[in-house]
Amino acid sequence: MAKKNVYDNESISSLKGADRVRKRPGVIFGSDGLEGCEHAVFEILSNAIDEARGGYGRLITVTRFLDQSVQVEDMGRGCPVDWNEKEGRYNWELVFCELYAGGKYDNENSENYEFSLGLNGLGSCATQYASRYMDVTVYREGKEYRLHFERGEIVGKLESTELTTNKKRTGTTIRWLPDLEVFTDIAVPLDYYQDVMKRQAVVNAGVTFRLRNETAPGKFDTQEFLYENGIADYIRELAGDDALTEPVFWEAERQGRDRADKPEYKVKLSVALCFSNRTAVCEYYHNSSYLEHGGSPEKATRSATVSAIDKYLRDNNKYTKGESKITFPDVQDCLILVSNSFSTQTSYENQTKKAITNKFVQDAMAEFLRSRLEIYFIENHDAAEKIAAQVLINKRSRETAEKTRINQKKKLTEKIDIANRVQKFVDCRTKDVERRELYIVEGDSALGACKQSRDAEFQGLMPVRGKILNCLKADYPRIFKSDVITDLMKVLGCGVEVSGKAVKDLNQFDLNNLRWNKVVICTDGDVDGFQIRTLILTMLYRLCPTLIREGKVYIAETPLFEITYKDKTAEKTWFAYSEKEKADILRSLEGKKVKIDRSKGLGENDPEMMWLTTMNPETRRLIKVLPDDVEETARVFDLLLGDNLSGRKEYIAENGHKYMDMIDVS
Repeated sequence: MAKKNVYDNESISSLKGADRVRKRPGVIFGSDGLEGCEHAVFEILSNAIDEARGGYGRLITVTRFLDQSVQVEDMGRGCPVDWNEKEGRYNWELVFCELYAGGKYDNENSENYEFSLGLNGLGSCATQYASRYMDVTVYREGKEYRLHFERGEIVGKLESTELTTNKKRTGTTIRWLPDLEVFTDIAVPLDYYQDVMKRQAVVNAGVTFRLRNETAPGKFDTQEFLYENGIADYIRELAGDDALTEPVFWEAERQGRDRADKPEYKVKLSVALCFSNRTAVCEYYHNSSYLEHGGSPEKATRSATVSAIDKYLRDNNKYTKGESKITFPDVQDCLILVSNSFSTQTSYENQTKKAITNKFVQDAMAEFLRSRLEIYFIENHDAAEKIAAQVLINKRSRETAEKTRINQKKKLTEKIDIANRVQKFVDCRTKDVERRELYIVEGDSALGACKQSRDAEFQGLMPVRGKILNCLKADYPRIFKSDVITDLMKVLGCGVEVSGKAVKDLNQFDLNNLRWNKVVICTDGDVDGFQIRTLILTMLYRLCPTLIREGKVYIAETPLFEITYKDKTAEKTWFAYSEKEKADILRSLEGKKVKIDRSKGLGENDPEMMWLTTMNPETRRLIKVLPDDVEETARVFDLLLGDNLSGRKEYIAENGHKYMDMIDVS
């Protein structure tokens, strides 16, 4: 019976309790995948950071267990969990079971959490809701409090005991296991913890971040991250011993508002910077959160540095007659800068806190940095001359490169890493072209699966988003407007066998510039995957057919079925790449109880299976696109995808009946 298409008063419903997070984790954590799980970890860590920065405890310990559970322990005041007369509820309910509840909302009028990382009142509750279990232990006021949650619900009740030893102990310890019913992946890698804790040590001067990683049951490797002077120490680490200028550290406080009708708030600004012709790094932090996408501090840095350096160049007649002014990329190529700001009011782009949008923070930092740079140039003539010279070198080399259509800014030093220019491209380590393999994969989910299963030494990855342009029917201007196509050609490195204005910044074809020995098209084994595979082949045939003629292009076969048979001694697994293979395997196992799993897509395969079936040179199946296939491929492509409409109708009339069983008429 067909479903009734009814939309009435009974159609509206709302999610309640833990379901608000468990069924829509992407709304809170930005993703229901590994990135979302990582952010859930950071939410608990940020609470500990806020305590330490408030002067309560100088040690934060994070433990990564073998079972993927996580523990965060601080030495702060201990989260209040007992009865709250004002709210008429237990504080543990407000903190761990109520979204938009916490002690950080009145930070403008309270000394508690004046410059807090977490202000939304979501983190502790949201992470608890998204956990298989969570154990909370709080030490405060001479007592030990214990709570246990499972899948968003309290199990038992609040327990408390008097401390018999170390009665002055305070702090909060939270251990939880992210739930695979909420996140698609909970295997947060070690390097995520290392990166986050190092960054937090950088922006929280004097706070020790201890990472314990369980390597075997009951055995732990321990790392500690500590920067006594915060970003001032970090900038020296980044600069090394051969920077153009000595690192400087500047700080200031400002007070203002984002809009005339908005209340005033306080901002603490600090910046450490130097200039180098070897290293270029710009990092922005706000209230301890690493602003991966920048926002206000990045915009301020762009305008302030360009303004100050341009003024110096103009005042000292450094420009040639008619020369255009510098841009931020010219500055950025030789700038090492870390900003660390705090404000009592913060507007993040979203809960993931990767960018802020405060207008006053932007204006205050721009004015502060511009004025400090102008004074610095006056007081440090030699350094100013070195900076001016290097920025002009960057600018002029960029302009020369643009004019000569060379995709690099510093012709005389080093090539720009393609990974920094093409979004989501994942390079391999080896530079030996004879070993390098490029897997062109279908979408971000397949990218994640292949990334976990590949051999990073020689296998690179390039995702394509959806179904790319049909290059047989599109003209060249339209083809080269496609970012997916131009990015892929940049990654290949060999250029295109096309000339004209539409080509823009892609080089003319040169097989010697091909950066890969094998170009492997890797898509799902379904109809959509076949279509994407065909469109990619069409693109290669249209833009660089020599790659096919030279035998550089391959197709990775992906299994459709995983067949498992378990006897008394062991479990055996077969992979079938077609219905016929499945039938043959089942025939050989006739009479035995087998389990058949159908592969729904590359993104759903586990890394071990992906390595065995798709990535491992010893066991994978690759179909080489042979030179003899080129003419026939062109003919079929033109017939099915080109402008030969009458030929296509005739072909369908003659052969369509062969594919009737594949038609989806549901």
